[in-house]
Amino acid sequence: MAQPEAAGGEPRDLGGELADLRGRLREAESYLGLQRLRQRRSELEAAVSRPDLWDDPDLARRLTSEFGRIGDDIAVLADLDSRLSDAEVLHDLMREEGDDSVAGELAEGVDGLVRRMGDLELRSLFTGEYDEGDAVAELHAGAGGTDAQDWCEMLLRMYLRWAERRGLAVEVDETTEGQEAGLLSATFIVKGRFAYGLLAAERGVHRLVRMSPFDSQHRRQTSFASVDVTPFLEDLSKEVDIDDKDLRVDTYRSSGAGGQHVNKTDSAVRLTHLPTGVVVSCQNERSQHQNRARAMQILVAKLADMQRAERRAEIDSLTGPQSDVAWGSQIRSYVLAPYQLVKDLRTDVETGNVDAVLDGDIDGFMEAELRRRRGTSPGGSW
Repeated sequence: MAQPEAAGGEPRDLGGELADLRGRLREAESYLGLQRLRQRRSELEAAVSRPDLWDDPDLARRLTSEFGRIGDDIAVLADLDSRLSDAEVLHDLMREEGDDSVAGELAEGVDGLVRRMGDLELRSLFTGEYDEGDAVAELHAGAGGTDAQDWCEMLLRMYLRWAERRGLAVEVDETTEGQEAGLLSATFIVKGRFAYGLLAAERGVHRLVRMSPFDSQHRRQTSFASVDVTPFLEDLSKEVDIDDKDLRVDTYRSSGAGGQHVNKTDSAVRLTHLPTGVVVSCQNERSQHQNRARAMQILVAKLADMQRAERRAEIDSLTGPQSDVAWGSQIRSYVLAPYQLVKDLRTDVETGNVDAVLDGDIDGFMEAELRRRRGTSPGGSW
C-alpha cells in the first residue's frame, strides 16, 4: 500500500505530524492548566458530595456547573492524549516492521487528531468574562424591504441549525412577522458552554446579494440584517436595578406557534425601559406571567450589557480609537448571484459553499474572527 501523500504529491511525514501534535497537546495542557484543573476538581468533588449542598440552591448550581465544566476539560485532554498515544504506537510498529499497510489508517487517525486539537485550541480564545456562558441574540431586518425581512428569517434558520450542529439548546422567545414575508425581528436564547463566546463573533450587519424572489422582474437585490448578541445570565438582579416606574408594559396576542392559547389571549408581553428606550418582547411562553418573567430577564441582560459597554467606552476614550468593526458596518457578504460566495470582510475567510453556510456551517467564520481578535487569524477559504 502506498504511503499517504501530502499536498504537492510528497509522502506525508506522519511521524513529524504526530510529534507536532504531541507538542501542541503539551501546550494545551499548560495554558488550560491541567494540574490546576485536577486540583480544583478534587476540591469540587468534596464540595458537591456534601449532604447539605442544596441548602443553598444558587451556590449548589454554581458548584455543580463548575464541576461539570472542569470534568469536561480534563476528559477532552485525556481523550486526546489516549488517541495520540495509540497513533504513536501504531506509527512505531509500522516503522519497525516496515509495514505500510496501516499507513492509510494512521493518516486518517492523524487527520482526526488534527481536527480535535483545533477544537481544543479554540478554547484558549475564550478569555472574556461571559464567553463560557449563554447568549441572547437579536436579529433585525434592515434596508432591502421584503428581501431584508426574508433575509432575517434565513439568518434565524442559519443560527438555529448552527446551534443544533453544536448540541446547544435554543429558545426562540419572540418573532415579529414581516408585512409580506419573512421576519422584521427575532429574539432567541442559546444555552450551552461557549454560546456567548462564539455568537459574539457574529455581531454586526450581514449582507445578502441575490436575484429577488419578490421582484416581478427577478432583478438582483441587496438586503441587510443585523445581529446583536448579549450575555444571558439567569440572575442579574445584583448588577441591574430596574424601578417599576421606568417600565412600560404592553400585552398583546401572540402571532407565532405556541399552542391553543395563541391568538386567543393577550399573553405576549412587550417591556419598554423608558430611560434608555430599550424594548424587549416575549410571546412563546404559555402564560402572560411567564412571558413577562422571561422578557424581564432579557431586558436586564441588555441593560447590564449597555452598562458594561459604557464602561468600556470610557476606557477607550482614554486609550484612543479602536480598530474593531463598529456596529452598523457590514461584516460579512453572502452572494447567491451572479456567483456563489460567502466572505467575511474582517478576516477575508471565504467559501463558495453557500448552501452549507446557510445550513449552519459557520464555525470557520467564528473561529477566524476570534483568532483575529487575538491577533492570530489567517485569512483563507474552506
